[in-house]
Amino acid sequence: MTDDRAIILKADELPDKWYNIIPDLPEPLPPPMDPPEGYSRIGDLPNLLVGECLKQEMSAERWIPIPEGIQELYLAAGRPRALFRAKNLEKKLGTPAKLFYKSEFYSPTGSHKVNTALAQAYYAKEQGFERLTTETGAGQWGNALAYASSLVGLDCTVFWVRAVYRWKPHRLNFMQMFGAEVYASPSQQTEFGKKLYAENPDHNGSLGIAISEGLEDAKKDPKAVYCLGSVLNHVMLHQSIIGLETKKQMEIAGEYPDVVISCLGGGSNFGGIALPWMQDVLKKKADIQFIAAQSEAAANLQGEYKYDFADHAEMTPMLKMCTLGHQVTMVPILGDGLRYHGSSPILSLLRHLGYIDTIAYPTDEVHIFQRAKEFVQAEGFLPAPESAYSVACAIDEAIKCKENNEKKTILFNISGHGFLDMDGYAEKLGLKKQPERA
Repeated sequence: MTDDRAIILKADELPDKWYNIIPDLPEPLPPPMDPPEGYSRIGDLPNLLVGECLKQEMSAERWIPIPEGIQELYLAAGRPRALFRAKNLEKKLGTPAKLFYKSEFYSPTGSHKVNTALAQAYYAKEQGFERLTTETGAGQWGNALAYASSLVGLDCTVFWVRAVYRWKPHRLNFMQMFGAEVYASPSQQTEFGKKLYAENPDHNGSLGIAISEGLEDAKKDPKAVYCLGSVLNHVMLHQSIIGLETKKQMEIAGEYPDVVISCLGGGSNFGGIALPWMQDVLKKKADIQFIAAQSEAAANLQGEYKYDFADHAEMTPMLKMCTLGHQVTMVPILGDGLRYHGSSPILSLLRHLGYIDTIAYPTDEVHIFQRAKEFVQAEGFLPAPESAYSVACAIDEAIKCKENNEKKTILFNISGHGFLDMDGYAEKLGLKKQPERA
């Protein structure tokens, strides 16, 4: 039986190169800058980041070969991943639109984050490091790096935004299963964390604060190196595996997207699926609309395009990006992976030049979780709260197609599963434990 509900690539169809969009950008990407005062943050980068990743960060090569060792890790992590046609959802909505979604939730930790975690851990091991440090918001990145560290034989330390640390005990246990040390951030493990903790032991934390703690922790240990799960150019590079696979799969399906959608916090999964398609827009003049689904809690793409720090304590170089301000206070949301003050410099430039649209949903997240419930009942897969934003935006666009009788092809990325987020779903959807039934 032939059906385009699932388009599955074979192992030998796994891309052997990552795509770097930098040489194809409409104008040069503004470089990182040092602040006007203090030590050189740019000069400090070799002490903070994995050497090969730093080299890739600055690369002007369009295609970067994926080492055989990383390809093997990708295969072991279940790549290539399926592309699904959401026929049940299309029928449920009564839309003339065609809906396709990429299944990045099919990974050992349940998200796309393993794509760069495996690469960074592999390079760190090659460089001789013994421990990786990082931050995490929703917990997906911390889990991915703990997994990757375990596979290549490295220790891992994770600073986790306290507001999320509190309500995801199973995600914490999952990281611990891989041997990671995990601290609620602000923590008492770093000087910066101690300062904020002393001011308010109940501090909700933020990704910017957790990044500062991860950087400080790596900086004081010569055997440790810091890894970032989003925003930076080399992360966009590693995540391009998503879009490169998807382009092959859409070709097999005989389809081409009119709209490409994903949620966006720092930009890793949005960039992963969107940038290989953006190449068609920039080089072949393809007509594709790109929509980033965000929260009003951190609608960074609607912020100011300027130089800003990537962390709260100002330990990073200043990046030209769309930002809300590196010390902004943001209300907690269940889709906390989207709660970051700035966006990827690459995506920020494209947004600034008009290539990316954005929608910001209310912080109560009721609409988001209701849309996710519609998706689950039609397609059967439970998205992470962050990915629920992608699902909601795709459904909203499909309904617009129904209202306007437009036959668009909509492609969206589901970057993680929600199996460890059920407490959040229960809260927003009013799900209750029922009494025992005989």
